[in-house]
Amino acid sequence: MPAGTQTGQPRFGRMDIALEQVQDGIARSTEWLLSLQHPDGYWCGELEADSMLEADYIFMHTLLGTGDRGKLERARNEILRHQNDDGGWSLYPGGPSNVSYGVKCYLALKLMGHSADEPLMQRARECVLKLGGVVECNTFTKIYLCALGQYDYDAVPAVPPEIVLFPNWFYFNIYEISSWSRGILVPLSVIYAKKPFKKIPAEHGIDELFVGGRRNADLRLRWDKKKIVSWRNFFLLTDRIAHWAERVHIRPLRKRALKKAEQWMLERFERTDGLGAIYPAMLNAIVALRYLGYSADDPQVIRAMDEFEKLGIDCPDGTPEYPIPTFRMQPCFSPVWDTAQVLSTLGAAGVPKDDPSMVRAAEWLLSKEVRHKGDWAQKVKNVEPGGWYFEFNNEFYPDVDDTGEVLLALRAVQTPKERYQHDVEQRAIEWVFAMQCRNGGWAAFDKDNTKTIFQYIPFADHNAMLDPPTVDITGRILEMLAAYGYTRRDPRVEAAVQFILREQEPDGSWFGRWGVNYLYGTFLVLRGLEAQGMWNHEPAIQQAAEWIRMVQNSDGGWGETCGSYDDPGTRGIGPSTPSQTAWAVLGLLAAGDTRSDSVAKGIRWLVDRQTGDGTWDESAEGRNGEAIYTGTGFPRVFYLAYHLYRDYFPLLALTTYKQAMEREAAAA
Repeated sequence: MPAGTQTGQPRFGRMDIALEQVQDGIARSTEWLLSLQHPDGYWCGELEADSMLEADYIFMHTLLGTGDRGKLERARNEILRHQNDDGGWSLYPGGPSNVSYGVKCYLALKLMGHSADEPLMQRARECVLKLGGVVECNTFTKIYLCALGQYDYDAVPAVPPEIVLFPNWFYFNIYEISSWSRGILVPLSVIYAKKPFKKIPAEHGIDELFVGGRRNADLRLRWDKKKIVSWRNFFLLTDRIAHWAERVHIRPLRKRALKKAEQWMLERFERTDGLGAIYPAMLNAIVALRYLGYSADDPQVIRAMDEFEKLGIDCPDGTPEYPIPTFRMQPCFSPVWDTAQVLSTLGAAGVPKDDPSMVRAAEWLLSKEVRHKGDWAQKVKNVEPGGWYFEFNNEFYPDVDDTGEVLLALRAVQTPKERYQHDVEQRAIEWVFAMQCRNGGWAAFDKDNTKTIFQYIPFADHNAMLDPPTVDITGRILEMLAAYGYTRRDPRVEAAVQFILREQEPDGSWFGRWGVNYLYGTFLVLRGLEAQGMWNHEPAIQQAAEWIRMVQNSDGGWGETCGSYDDPGTRGIGPSTPSQTAWAVLGLLAAGDTRSDSVAKGIRWLVDRQTGDGTWDESAEGRNGEAIYTGTGFPRVFYLAYHLYRDYFPLLALTTYKQAMEREAAAA
């Protein structure tokens, strides 16, 4: 063993840290994660998002005349907690204020009794007006405003329910858009068709958020004047025709369409925790049911409302970071994802395969295997269901990313039902292969969901209409397939490798669709390529490793903000965080870099910042305890803070580093 490895003295002239310290960090982190396990076997950390959720929560209960007044007041406090210095609200802590969020939060505060004359409201109003006012909001926001009489239905993009009638062979059928957009838009189309309206007191209105006043505001959708013949103008023309048909009541298929949309929703309420098990779809479904004539005490409404309210985290006594009563909503739950990540990490950290905690977690995961065909089967025919979803129950929407991570986790456990576990794994692998896209990569929920024409539809301004294959998911799948013996000799594996190599950025990094951002994509790609045996001296790998080293912060850690989705020139730039430092270290180790100062400093950064109980802090400085967002929902639109990312990714980095050092010492 090289001198200094066990003593903590510098090795190869670098500031190495003693392996005893690394091992101590691993032990404390392992103990901490095991202490968080639910008695049923799973892990589920909080999934934190922005204040739009609380604003929409207040909107929905105001529209329907429901809700607990105390919770609504505490939701108001949560909105105030997130207000920026300029008066607005942003997509992520420290980000620029967003006009749609500003309008929603301003309206929510007014609905809760705040006056336009209050200083905080004046600042909020000034911020919204600087950003262009209400007319610059996205379609979802405008339709919600219409329901409270604050915008005109004729001025919003039409979302006609007739879209559910398009047959699957038709180019524009609903299965050609992303699963999450599908879940949001079907009930939204019902809302658009029913055009709910609730008159609110004048003092709760937001006319002052229109530049020049609401009477003088130009609400018309803007044509593309630079390119008259364009898809945008085609869809705008179609939109105007749809609005004309609404005004003159030419809607011969409306009754049939509403019935089909209703049936579509009700079918997807089964074997799931609400429509799509995600916040916006669940909220829209509740409103849609009520305006389809379902009473508040109808079993379907009660169930939908109960599932929605479960997403809430009530803090009537406040928190140490923000000692004011608050109520916040989560966009969904993440138990399958968190459990799989923790389980595979604990296995790498040396927890025995037959440890009761490991077995209990694996058995819980096995119980969540998908056994019914969902929306994915519209394109993928004659394939047996398999795989896993993200949440507690969401049978219609398994996803490739969760499935890959669960399969990696199951390799770390030996359950008593070996044959059953083997069969489940094989079904899942066959399902994953069936979901592979034409270009060799994998998307999340659907296959070949790549028709870019949908992005020109007027109501597609939420920037999430498609679910294209991504390198981060593909990298994870390559790592998983290697664990089950699949190599590049398999043409399907080789196609995935070639897809990844084609997608590499000129500077050597890879874009991260489901995590922030290039650090996430690059680390997953490098782990996938390493698992598939790619020589780490290949130019693509060395260029990626050099990029990671190049963007390391002076404190030894790594960080990247959600702003890199808007400005790729800021990729890899941001304050150091535990999760992103771990990704960078894991990426370098996967590239064969065990000796650089970058790795040594990264490990020291993680060890030095681990708390006494074995966790790490990943909160935004000066932001009332807000977590830094390193998870991605929709790029440029919606971001997330996975509260367990700060725990299991650093543990995996420390473990992987320790194993690399031990292998190096053994070979010396």
